[in-house]
Amino acid sequence: MFPRPEIDLHSEVPLYRQLHQRIREFIRSGRLAKGERLPATRGLAGMLGLNRTTVSAAYDLLESDGLISGHVGRGSFVTGEPSQAPATLNWEELLPAATAQPAPPEPASEEVISFATSRPAEALFPLEAFRASCQEVLRESEIAAILQLGSPGGYPPLQHYLLEAARRAGVARLDDDVLVTNGCQQALDLIQRVLVRPGDTVALEDPVYAGPKNLFLRAGARLAGVPVGPEGLEVAELERLLAAHRVRLLVATSNFQNPTGATLPAVARRAILRLARAAGVVVVENDIYGDLRYQGEPAPLMKRLDESGDTVLLGSFSKITFPGLRVGWVIGPRALVSRLAEAKQWTDLHTDQLAQAVLLRFAESGRLEAHRAQVRAAGRERLGAVLAACERCLPAGTTFTRPEGGMNLWVRLPEPLDASELLGRAQREGVSYLPGRYFEVSRRHRSSLRLSFAGLAPEKIRTGLAILGRVFSDELVRARSFHRHAPVPAMV
Repeated sequence: MFPRPEIDLHSEVPLYRQLHQRIREFIRSGRLAKGERLPATRGLAGMLGLNRTTVSAAYDLLESDGLISGHVGRGSFVTGEPSQAPATLNWEELLPAATAQPAPPEPASEEVISFATSRPAEALFPLEAFRASCQEVLRESEIAAILQLGSPGGYPPLQHYLLEAARRAGVARLDDDVLVTNGCQQALDLIQRVLVRPGDTVALEDPVYAGPKNLFLRAGARLAGVPVGPEGLEVAELERLLAAHRVRLLVATSNFQNPTGATLPAVARRAILRLARAAGVVVVENDIYGDLRYQGEPAPLMKRLDESGDTVLLGSFSKITFPGLRVGWVIGPRALVSRLAEAKQWTDLHTDQLAQAVLLRFAESGRLEAHRAQVRAAGRERLGAVLAACERCLPAGTTFTRPEGGMNLWVRLPEPLDASELLGRAQREGVSYLPGRYFEVSRRHRSSLRLSFAGLAPEKIRTGLAILGRVFSDELVRARSFHRHAPVPAMV
């Protein structure tokens, strides 16, 4: 008989790793014998109250360990310890426990409509314009130097282009400098290496994209979540947080925050700067979605509003052009940028110069501006489709954000629905999304989920929301019916 694994739902160790470890112990201790059949993933998920994808991930690890073998149509069987295997290091003991919560695996079928990934639509990539930019760079007389080791600060012509554009926009000051990075994530990593020590408190939006959350956790920082409302980070909550804690760093998204799509109004931007300056907090402004405005008028960036000049601004080409090229940047005080460049040299020497040169040519040729106009037009249509479909398809009592741009919006389902529990059924129906628990910092977001719409054609958006609406509505009826018919305890 299959022994029941004990799973701690409150542990920081991911559930799939806990399950992998328990079954591995059963096999190595002999409680599960060679040849014994494991429960089907659906059955074990039901037994333990887990998502089926969690069980599948654990089984995949066991199979990679050589402890079980899966057979299509028959199930998974214990193979025992690999016979006569050479002695190897015990990597499970050597590696520290994972601090990051992995996202659920994407269904393999291309037929699945995925709202789970926040990335541009490949169908919009201007491939011919990109090829032309590549060919022009490759014909340059300086191509040998471009292919040589470069400066940790970035490809100098691109640095000059970015800094001059920021100065014309009133964003960069004379004592600011720019560092080119491998995307926004590396920019945040370099900032934590230079500015954050273990035990320092870092304030993050809550909910927030998992990248910065996991990065600062691994650095040993204490995370303090500031709630995000319809108009972005809630200033009153930030003020209370700064009064109660000594915060080292605040990371705030000015436009179309991930995952909510919320944008900070100008009055909130000024208030954040005032509070941060009074508390001696470094403000890192993330504006990687700012180019994706489909309607409405933009507010000035905090970097522009900051009279002290101390705000650190993050930008990226990844959301407006080609995310696979991994080119982002940091604009901030020259003293800080110099230290960031030192840290970058220690980690990876420099960002790929060929990618930088191609993107510079793509921008200077006018191709970037033409592509930006196309992306905004498509984004406007897709945003309209997702907002209309949410209004039409989601069950009564559902709330959702209404961004003016970006790639994402945030949905909160009516009680007692749990977005994580419903994901498995949605995937079986052919739709995927990311539940709110992957974006939690200090608060639970059990009933919430992120819908990433920018990579989907309008018809796919409408079809996907119709399916989600049916899944959520059916479960809401079932849950409320169960609640009505649940026995009432006797009063004694």
